[in-house]
Amino acid sequence: MTTLDNWQKSSYSGSGDGNNCIEIAHRGNCIAVRDSKAPAWVTLTFPVGAFAPFVSALKTSSMR
Repeated sequence: MTTLDNWQKSSYSGSGDGNNCIEIAHRGNCIAVRDSKAPAWVTLTFPVGAFAPFVSALKTSSMR
């Protein structure tokens, strides 16, 4: 599948090929998220305003 999105890997992808994390892309007023190991699979899409609270909630829950 070819896409015009500008996918960016997470800074936590690690060294080497960096295929152990997620990628995000801006799509107008949404943020798309996909698994870097399976880029052709389904993506999650969030309204721009909901993405930061989503990431914040993930960080909070991972600290417990």
